[in-house]
Amino acid sequence: MDEKQSTIVIVSNRLPVKIVRTGKKSELIPGSGGLVTAFAPVLRDRGGIWIGWDGDASGQSHKKLFTKESTAIGYLLRPVSLTPLEVQLYYEDFSNGTLWPLFHDFLDRCQFQPETWDMYCSVNKKFAHAVANNSNPGDLIWVQDYHLMLVGKCCAELGIKRKTVFFLHIPFPPWDLFMRLPWCKEIIDGILHYDLIGFQTERDRWNFIRCVRRLFPGALVSGPQRSQLIEYDGRITRVGAFPISIDFEGFNQHASSQEVADEAWYIHERLPERKLVLGVDRLDYTKGILERLKAFEILLEKYPDIHDKINFIQVVVPSRTNVKEYQEMKCTIDETVGRINGRFTHHDWVPIHYIYRNVSRRELVAYYRTSEIALITPLKDGMNLIAKEYCASSVETDGVLILSEFAGAAQQMGKSSLLVNPFHVEAVADQLHKAYYMDEGERKSRMRKLRAEVRRNNIFRWMEHFLSAAGMPLPKPHSTSTDSSDD
Repeated sequence: MDEKQSTIVIVSNRLPVKIVRTGKKSELIPGSGGLVTAFAPVLRDRGGIWIGWDGDASGQSHKKLFTKESTAIGYLLRPVSLTPLEVQLYYEDFSNGTLWPLFHDFLDRCQFQPETWDMYCSVNKKFAHAVANNSNPGDLIWVQDYHLMLVGKCCAELGIKRKTVFFLHIPFPPWDLFMRLPWCKEIIDGILHYDLIGFQTERDRWNFIRCVRRLFPGALVSGPQRSQLIEYDGRITRVGAFPISIDFEGFNQHASSQEVADEAWYIHERLPERKLVLGVDRLDYTKGILERLKAFEILLEKYPDIHDKINFIQVVVPSRTNVKEYQEMKCTIDETVGRINGRFTHHDWVPIHYIYRNVSRRELVAYYRTSEIALITPLKDGMNLIAKEYCASSVETDGVLILSEFAGAAQQMGKSSLLVNPFHVEAVADQLHKAYYMDEGERKSRMRKLRAEVRRNNIFRWMEHFLSAAGMPLPKPHSTSTDSSDD
């Protein structure tokens, strides 16, 4: 690339768009979500670039389509093409079949196959070549998540002299679990090639530091705990915790809109005079959906006083539908819901309303707004933004958040939520009962504190803090509210 002013280059497994085909015509549909919300204005202002897989496993090139559409989006999109074999070995088998379960403490679900590791290294090199072809000296290369942990090292091996930083969106496992990975040393060495490493929580940061000390005893760790430096092999890497968040005002304003208010009223109209318990998850074994259903069943067994007065709405968003393990998981959830409803349904009361499909943002926010209780109980989670979205959408400030102590969000939101161990299903049932009978004053006090926390530490502040640590501070975003009415 020609020399130009410094900019930010985002590198992630997927681009923030989808290719949609209608007949012979293809077009790009912009993605949504917290990262797009945060990154888009910065990339537009700085003329930034986003590098990622285009989502097409055919190996076909769509460069012309992306060149044409990038103008409308406001920043450049640079697709990385992957073959079906690369998608299978790098993405499905190693990223999702090895790293995902290992980093979430599910060792028994891990596959350790040399050919998948080799492909992971190969695809990370392919992304590094994309960085070389689409960046300049002085640019900041910001690599995202566990799919691309080796990109920084691959860039160094290619002689690409850029400041490279990395953020891990999922948990980092404790050293005694991480050491089971046959390529654990190579992974740590790869991550140490970044100038800055960001984790979700202090626990994740500390787990990483312990792995460094175990695997590289010659590494020197110094500085205050919240921003430590690692000196190794002539390089210095800064390590910190940067809890990711959401666009609070975006959810708050949407929840306050008339269309969401109408949708929320309609949901409660169908389930009159009942308190609603809400669970929202992508289909995955880390989310604790079956344990949550069992907890609700125990609630109905132990506390017949709330029969006819409560409904559990569980939304499950389809995921990895072509994977047999996930298909079996869905069947088990279907059977469990059917069994529980079969035990307790009577007259016009069906205790569990199970929704298995993608839901629109309007419908999702309406469920957030109208549900008196959110049951967010993953078995392990890097952060869990559903908990934050629920609080931002609780505009009447009368919702109760029941949150897993193993979600990263618990470190920020634990004091004002009801923390639970999702494996202790009887205790979860008891906390559900407590939430049901919690008086209005306590509900509102807790939710105001939760909303204030999410408002202060929103997605824009997360990005500002991370980029400041990376040496590229941003002016205070105009999108960040300073309103403190919930304090």
